[in-house]
Amino acid sequence: MRHYEIMFLVHPDQSEQVPAMLERYEGIISKYQGLIHRKEDLGRRQLAYPINDVHKAHYILLNIECNLEALEEIKTAFKFNDAILRSLITLQRQAITGESVLMRKEKESRIA
Repeated sequence: MRHYEIMFLVHPDQSEQVPAMLERYEGIISKYQGLIHRKEDLGRRQLAYPINDVHKAHYILLNIECNLEALEEIKTAFKFNDAILRSLITLQRQAITGESVLMRKEKESRIA
């Protein structure tokens, strides 16, 4: 099995559906005996440029280990979900389990 990092942006009007979406994608991964190494809900953030006249999106980051069948099913689910504005799946050399830079910056800004 290979390691992947998945980042996807959810339409801000659909933010309340994010937990259900995550549960669905986790189900796909576990169905194929995959593992989730990191799951981060980065919340709503400003987009660098508008996508379909939307200026903010709900960011989700996943680091998973799965086979090709699970990855293809996730890609298909992203493709047919209108609430997902953009998604990016990158191949990783190893499992990334530490906190992401975005999450670290967000926590520091809450403390300060």
